[in-house]
Amino acid sequence: MLESLSVLSRGRSFRTSQAAELTGSGGQSYRVFAEGSDKDDGTHRLGLERHKGHWKARLDGTDVRQLSQLSRLLPTVVMEPDSHLLVGGVPEYRRKYLDWGMFHVEPGFLELWRNFSKALKQRNAALRNGQTDILDSLDEVTARYGSELGAIRVRHAKKVAERIEEMLETLKSRVRSVEIRYQKGWKGDQYLDSLNHCRSRDLERNTTTSGPHRADLNLLCNGVPARAVLSRGEQKAFAAAMLLTQADLLEEANRRPVLLLDDLVSEFDHEHFVSVLGKALSGARQVWVTGTEVPALEMGHKMFHVEQGQVRELV
Repeated sequence: MLESLSVLSRGRSFRTSQAAELTGSGGQSYRVFAEGSDKDDGTHRLGLERHKGHWKARLDGTDVRQLSQLSRLLPTVVMEPDSHLLVGGVPEYRRKYLDWGMFHVEPGFLELWRNFSKALKQRNAALRNGQTDILDSLDEVTARYGSELGAIRVRHAKKVAERIEEMLETLKSRVRSVEIRYQKGWKGDQYLDSLNHCRSRDLERNTTTSGPHRADLNLLCNGVPARAVLSRGEQKAFAAAMLLTQADLLEEANRRPVLLLDDLVSEFDHEHFVSVLGKALSGARQVWVTGTEVPALEMGHKMFHVEQGQVRELV
């Protein structure tokens, strides 16, 4: 169930990047359909089909050309067993975290990200082909879009950083004295200067070695990298705080996020499970929780049972 919502929202599963794994043994395609309401209580029908590497999506009966049209209507925040990699994993996890949040709260982010990605691809192609005569012009375009992308990432990272301590306290985590700092991915003040300085190395390696695509969020605990001093359980708590902070930011931007909490009870002890679930259930958002135990919920909810691929509602 959670995976289906993730696919509909992001075009991919949080469990695997291989679309073929979602079709089942011998399968060639899959389809996901849903009906939901927006912030103004307008009803929408969303659908996505993937067949042999090709996808087709519809919104309210009309074909869509870009999956981002579905994503905007179904903003999801996913917390699953590998969420600790947001703290202990490679920088790519943290860049995706930042970009997903900005996609929903920064109006010009998607176009800017696409422009930078296109410029970066063209520059890398020129580096591979030794087209040094066009690098000056490509550097100017790459630097312009890269600098703008870095600037809005800094703003968004600051919003997360300003709230993280309070969120950790709300979740009753023992993790304290944390900092979040955005590392832009290049040295010096001006990205264009960095591109010029690194050109010889870039030509040698056939790729652009500095820029927003190499950025990271430095997560510190008492001034030391969090991944180096926090246990696996503490990393999970830190990641949960970051994800729930993201949900709050989406909600404040009137985005009404859907929270997908996979196997939450196995990820935390009872005290932290209750605090994470309680915070997730606060606010105007829908929450889906999977697990092998039934949590004590006082508010209205529905319960489903999944067995051998079949889902039925428990009355």
